[in-house]
Amino acid sequence: MKYILLIIIALTTTFSFSQDKEKEALLAAKKANNYVYDANNLISEDDFVSAEKEYRKAISEQGTTVAGIYNLGNSYIKKGSLDEAIYRLDQAAKIANSKTEKHKAYHNIGNVLMQNKKCKEAVEAYKSALRNDPTDNETRYNLGIAKICAEQQKDQQDQNKDDKDKDKKDDKQDQDKKEGDDKKDQDKKDEGDQDKKEGDDKKDDNGKPKDEKDDKGKEDDKENQQPPKPRPGQMSPQQVKNLLEAMNNQEQKVQEKVNAEKQKGVKVKTEKDW
Repeated sequence: MKYILLIIIALTTTFSFSQDKEKEALLAAKKANNYVYDANNLISEDDFVSAEKEYRKAISEQGTTVAGIYNLGNSYIKKGSLDEAIYRLDQAAKIANSKTEKHKAYHNIGNVLMQNKKCKEAVEAYKSALRNDPTDNETRYNLGIAKICAEQQKDQQDQNKDDKDKDKKDDKQDQDKKEGDDKKDQDKKDEGDQDKKEGDDKKDDNGKPKDEKDDKGKEDDKENQQPPKPRPGQMSPQQVKNLLEAMNNQEQKVQEKVNAEKQKGVKVKTEKDW
């Protein structure tokens, strides 16, 4: 009997506890709904700041309130806070219990992504919406627009890539041409410097070519370097001088001899010195 009484007491306690938890959940849901209702009214009056506070109160009261999270996401769309809108709508899609709720969340996510010009991501969002409600023609229409936009963006990206590659190629060609021109200019400069150096080496301190001198300088150099060579068949000045001295000496000797013969009275013939 004791064991039976204990089991009965335990069951009664558990049932009572479950009832209390259920009552608390119902009360929380009721409060959350009231907050959502107030927030919706504030949104209609364009009071986004106050509406956001009420939506947050609803979420705090009941974290699984799809209506509160979903409506908060939509309020961010109207406010222009698109990143926050996507975050809340994605949160609502994940906790939604019905396909209708999931469809609406993904549809709005697609709309936000289109506003952000993220067409490829929007295509996937609309596809998720159609999986939950294939009969929604508006979602299907938006999906078609998103596909066209995604293709255009892909083509533009490919074109930009091609243009970028072409610019890189052109830049490389320009750089190679510039380096080639610079090298040619440097070679010409080096050649000019070499010619100038060779020209300077051939000049003396006065700027005249080392192998050129004025006439006076040439004559002086010739006299200093070597005596003039006699022409063929012509005696040199020294030879002429020696010959004249010899002739004078010979003439003197002959004259002395003649004088001596006169004194003796004998006449002699003079001989020429060849």
